[in-house]
Amino acid sequence: MEKTKRPLADPELRRRVEDLIRFKGGGHNEEIVADVVENALKMLSDVRSRGDARVIQTALRELRYQFRLFSGYAGKRRVCIFGSARTKPGEPEYVLASLFAKKMVEAGFMVFTGAGPGIMQAGNEGAGPENSFGANIRLPWEQSANPVLEQDKKLMTFKYFFTRKFTFVRQSDAIVLFPGGFGTLDEGFEALTLMQTGKSRLMPLVLMERPGGTYWKAFQHYVEAHLLRNGLISPDDVHLYQFTDNADEAVKWVTRFYRNYHSARFVRENLVIRLKNRPTDSAVMALNEDFAGIISGEPFRVVPVTPEEIEDNDHVELTRLAFGFNRREYGRLRQLIDVLNGM
Repeated sequence: MEKTKRPLADPELRRRVEDLIRFKGGGHNEEIVADVVENALKMLSDVRSRGDARVIQTALRELRYQFRLFSGYAGKRRVCIFGSARTKPGEPEYVLASLFAKKMVEAGFMVFTGAGPGIMQAGNEGAGPENSFGANIRLPWEQSANPVLEQDKKLMTFKYFFTRKFTFVRQSDAIVLFPGGFGTLDEGFEALTLMQTGKSRLMPLVLMERPGGTYWKAFQHYVEAHLLRNGLISPDDVHLYQFTDNADEAVKWVTRFYRNYHSARFVRENLVIRLKNRPTDSAVMALNEDFAGIISGEPFRVVPVTPEEIEDNDHVELTRLAFGFNRREYGRLRQLIDVLNGM
């Protein structure tokens, strides 16, 4: 067993759980699995309602399964396509979604949708089943997935929206939203909220519609007239998303996001940004001048791979740029990534 990360509330229980893990032959993340087992046993006294217990049971099963599925495709980036299930084949948004998905596959990405009809089916058709994932949701009137994914092993079916939405954000490297109803807006606003608050990694978020369309223009008018004018969001938060009616432009925005930038994580008090190319000393000096407003603590500097990243085998081959990040400035951090990609 690996060392535990917290004080033992019940050493005898922990010993028995460790024995059980050894009986199963051990495996990955043993100390975390031991904690999950301990908490599951606490449900015997803490969770009286059978319905509440089923929520925990089902959520754990759904999350475990999706992590297992995506682990087989860890080297492939994915773009998630959201949009209305009511959009019909032949409509401009349907054609645009299919074309965009096709071009993203040509750029080396896989496509992830909600597996339903409309824009979701268009995305899967454009990508083809071999390059598609789907996360279906069990609804009283919509039980089956679209025909592209109906029999595919990369199709997941969820009972709960919250585990499904978590999967979309967790397993995507970019999000593209086409016009849709409450569900599309919910998924889009959740993705924006998670990035704005640092609860998910930053990624491209593109709003697409037909040429001459007004769906997302009306959204932007609302943002400017009510959210920005009343100080309900930061002016830099609008950099968390982009608009287009052109598939090639959307592909360019998504792929350019990963031209030099790879990923980022917090290590103690610093944000460590992993890059494909090492910045020059003069470029680092310029970052410290141009982005002084998001620094809280140590300035931008190139650093060696950290012990925490070595322990996790977390892309140790890449260049590291670290600094103390003001965690209220994710919109400005999004702009920093664009600068890093332009170096």
